Amino acid sequence: MAIISETIDPAFEVVEPDPAVAPFLFNSPHSGIIYPRAFLDQVRLDMPTLRRSEDSLVDELIRPVTELGMGFMRAHFPRCYLDVNREPYELDPRMFDGRLPAYANTRSMRVSGGLGTIARVVGEQQEIYGRRIPVDDAMARIEAYYKPYHRTLRRMMVQMQRSFGIAVLVDCHSMPSGGGRDERARVDMVIGDRYGTSCAGAIPDCIEGELRRLGYSVVRNKPYAGGFITEHYGNPASGMHAVQIEINRALYMNERTYQRSEQFENVQRDLILVARALAAIAHLELAPARAAAE
Repeated sequence: MAIISETIDPAFEVVEPDPAVAPFLFNSPHSGIIYPRAFLDQVRLDMPTLRRSEDSLVDELIRPVTELGMGFMRAHFPRCYLDVNREPYELDPRMFDGRLPAYANTRSMRVSGGLGTIARVVGEQQEIYGRRIPVDDAMARIEAYYKPYHRTLRRMMVQMQRSFGIAVLVDCHSMPSGGGRDERARVDMVIGDRYGTSCAGAIPDCIEGELRRLGYSVVRNKPYAGGFITEHYGNPASGMHAVQIEINRALYMNERTYQRSEQFENVQRDLILVARALAAIAHLELAPARAAAE
């Protein structure tokens, strides 16, 4: 259930196991459900429509990885309010009252599609705002939420790399089932590794192999190869790996009510089995990277 609040405090949650037993951080940047009241005063859409951009319940699916000694992070703010899976200043000048800073990226494909750092649309290209919003509002969101989120994410990755020789970010998302209208309707999960550039091949191989063993249909990189987080944090040559997993919402939730389905616990259990399989390869296929760093 979405929460309406005057503030979002804390902006995100981090669980760092002590001791950490494997170099993995599971991240859910789009599962936030705390909606600031001032934001809702600006929008023209109702709550069910706004929530279409959420990766609903993904944070709850992956949270048990902490019991395996792995890191966990999730945003509390909703994606339609601020998207941390974008560059910090991917902004559409048509949305704002006032001039954007010169360093803003106003021409990216994501901005053109209405899905910049501050989104213009949700769902089927439905405009979020009824009028322009102040530039200062956008800058305040970035300073208060975006930058602290990425500072923390970066710190955790660096700390894991120092401890284990490698660090692996598993960025977790969900995708609408599509209702038979596109390829997503026939796929359970999509693994994104930026076409082999964001992580060692053993990582997506392991995820895909385990998911297929569990009976899921899996594809790679189409239609989701990984966003800013996967691209920005994935640098295999330096021991930093990032992979994205997109989960078909129809597997674990009612897409109309945003409630868990009867299969939620089964999907959660299977994702924990995937995490266990990843932990195993950290000490095998990925071991040379660790040894070299030490």
